[in-house]
Amino acid sequence: MDFQIRALPAAEFEHLYDLSDAELVAHQACRQIVKTKPGTPCRVSMQDAEVGETVILVNYEHLPAESPYCARHAVFVRQDAKPAQIAINEVPEVIRTRLISLRYYDAQHMMIDANVVEGTSVGEELSVAFKRPEIAYAHIHNAKPGCFAASAHRVKV
Repeated sequence: MDFQIRALPAAEFEHLYDLSDAELVAHQACRQIVKTKPGTPCRVSMQDAEVGETVILVNYEHLPAESPYCARHAVFVRQDAKPAQIAINEVPEVIRTRLISLRYYDAQHMMIDANVVEGTSVGEELSVAFKRPEIAYAHIHNAKPGCFAASAHRVKV
């Protein structure tokens, strides 16, 4: 089954870039300078930020649905990040190179399955999972730090 991974929309973070460090605190955010690569995966560009780049670390509600699984977590966003253009059935390198936790949800936003896989297996895992009609979408998390990475959705080609 075909799928598409979706990065976070840049527009949701643009208001943060011009804020002072003190103002960022009110948004549950802080500005950081990247010290190592890999390690700071931008959720808009779907790339690891470069050493020396400025990123915003912000608490982001990635599952705002009325559900017991409503969730938020810290995500990195590169300052002035260009949105990723992810093709159908493509798994970005920032996901392929990490241990990944996949969480599958139904249309009522209830988690109905989950798995932990090497990033190189994510494409195959999503293809198989989306053959199940009860799965409406998936959330992709980095398994070790647990950060939300992206969402994946069934598509018809």
